Amino acid sequence: MARYRDAVCRLCRRDGVKLFLKGSRCFTDKCAIEKRNFAPGQHGKDRKAKIVGYGLQLREKQKAKRIYFVQETQFRNYFEKASKTQGVTGDLLLQQLERRLDNVVFRAGFAQSRRQARQIVRHGHISVGGRRVNIPSFLVEQGHEVTVREAASKFTVIEAAQNFAGNHGGPSWLEVDRTAMRARVVGLPKREDVQLPVNEQLIVELYSK
Repeated sequence: MARYRDAVCRLCRRDGVKLFLKGSRCFTDKCAIEKRNFAPGQHGKDRKAKIVGYGLQLREKQKAKRIYFVQETQFRNYFEKASKTQGVTGDLLLQQLERRLDNVVFRAGFAQSRRQARQIVRHGHISVGGRRVNIPSFLVEQGHEVTVREAASKFTVIEAAQNFAGNHGGPSWLEVDRTAMRARVVGLPKREDVQLPVNEQLIVELYSK
């Protein structure tokens, strides 16, 4: 599967808003938005046209995909599943994205970014319910317990993430024990738990055409 491998700070500059793709760097003066808040490229400063209609809907979808590092086919599948489930489609879409294992690892404070969390999961350093899981898109359920495997508990990146997370509270749907490097899913994510610059209704309108 194709995967974006360029500088992720360019994505934030393209959208003109912080997507928090670089962990602690996003909270410092080194953040690209703080230094160069205009679109990347030779003519980035000249792109002043206001985005409306389809372009605005597309931009919202792109932001969500970039935040969660999801490709188009998988993102479309999340929408299709949400649209066939009883409830608010936009909320259900975000709920699925939040329940991804790589996002849970990030939300629990075991990684400084979702991209880093994806790598940690891929390398087999995470267990769910006592079983090793190396699939970032694995969807956790209420009652699942996500833990960092003992062999990885002393990794520098995980310890750094723990220190960084100490200044930021976790979501209400996760019960996190950072000393034991364990997180229990005590509920399903609600819309108010997703504090991200995404208008999910515009995404629903885009896919509903």
